[in-house]
Amino acid sequence: MSENLITAFELLGIGWGGIFVVMIIIYLVSLALSKIFAPRGPEA
Repeated sequence: MSENLITAFELLGIGWGGIFVVMIIIYLVSLALSKIFAPRGPEA
């Protein structure tokens, strides 16, 4: 395989990995915020 093709696949893997890491971080932050600011008691 060409060296450029190998480099392209490495960049592709880093890009997809970054996308999934950011999606997981956003999901975890949204879960944390929903627990912190959850409605409590009868005033909800």
